[in-house]
Amino acid sequence: MKRRDFLAASAVLSLLASSPAYAANQKPHAKSSARAKPKKPPAHTQPAVHHEPHGESRNVISLPDEPAQWRTHDIRSSIVLNRINGKARLWLPLAQYKDTLWERSLGHNWQGNFESAGIYRDPVAEMEVFYADWPEGVTRPQLQIVSQVATQDRHFDITRRGAVAERTEVLRRCLQATSLVPIDGIVRTTAERAIGRIKDPVAQGKAIYEWVVENTTYDPLLKSVGNVNIGSMLESGNLSGRSGDIALLFVALCRSIGIPARPVFGLRIDSSRLFGSLGVGGNLSSAQHCRAEFYTPGYGWIPVDPSDVRRAIREERLSPGDPKLTVLKKLLFGFWEMNWISFNAAEDVSLRGSTGKTLPFLAYPVVETMDSRFDSLDSSRMSYQVSASRVD
Repeated sequence: MKRRDFLAASAVLSLLASSPAYAANQKPHAKSSARAKPKKPPAHTQPAVHHEPHGESRNVISLPDEPAQWRTHDIRSSIVLNRINGKARLWLPLAQYKDTLWERSLGHNWQGNFESAGIYRDPVAEMEVFYADWPEGVTRPQLQIVSQVATQDRHFDITRRGAVAERTEVLRRCLQATSLVPIDGIVRTTAERAIGRIKDPVAQGKAIYEWVVENTTYDPLLKSVGNVNIGSMLESGNLSGRSGDIALLFVALCRSIGIPARPVFGLRIDSSRLFGSLGVGGNLSSAQHCRAEFYTPGYGWIPVDPSDVRRAIREERLSPGDPKLTVLKKLLFGFWEMNWISFNAAEDVSLRGSTGKTLPFLAYPVVETMDSRFDSLDSSRMSYQVSASRVD
């Protein structure tokens, strides 16, 4: 999407839509920081923001190029465990540690009644995970962790080529089948129907994106999270699910025809200027959201968010002919509104120190005791509260 098209689309939506660390063996109660003095993005990337007079409409035809506008948030997570039998270990996904043009992790600090805690990196999955251990006899394990993350909107400009090539092992991994993402049979035949005779990889990715948008339904009430096999979904004909299911469908279709693709799991942290339903506030413990990327030579990774199109259709009651829907569908191919932080793109995750099975992905806090494994969706075992606040 050209920059001027992106600016015009985002401005139209804003007018039309509703508003709405590294440490190990820490002592109990200790507070530790991954970086002693987290740095904000360089001053030259934070130009002054021009504030429009309240209620004044903007002329989207004459908008200037959008300057970089970094926003920094403190994300505060508080966890209390209940009904613990014996020792316990917790894993918590953290913001992606590699700096990008749209996200920077600035540091973490934590405290609690754990015996030891710290952060490890999984270099293959390219994810950073916080862990904490409680010994036997702690009746009410507790943890508070604050992460500081800076973000700015991400968009794809088809007029600009020359992206740095991705490593071969990463692309190879993003073409493989996983426990939830088969790439043969009905998945491949569906992808072939979606792209028809299109040969250009960017256009193929767009055709698959449009097919997913047109054929899926967003269902926020779906209780089974992370257990939907894409092949089984297609065979059933019921293409209804949450953001992870819709993003994984896009990923599976891309991989089946040789386009590297990956889901990106993360957390919404702020309101949206597009639609009220695409933003959050208050307790963010259930604000996990999955997006996707696909790779093409010359352009690199291209961001998409088909599930948010479907979410807006449901929550905003958009009809097929609604001009706001037309703009949103075009915008979310190549655009991520960064009122969201990314955790990782890991699939079939093996948790370090775990004795349990691999997880299809890691987007929620996970706990293991001597007799069970559970996550934050089990409110009887874990009290999980998350909030985010702007610090700039």
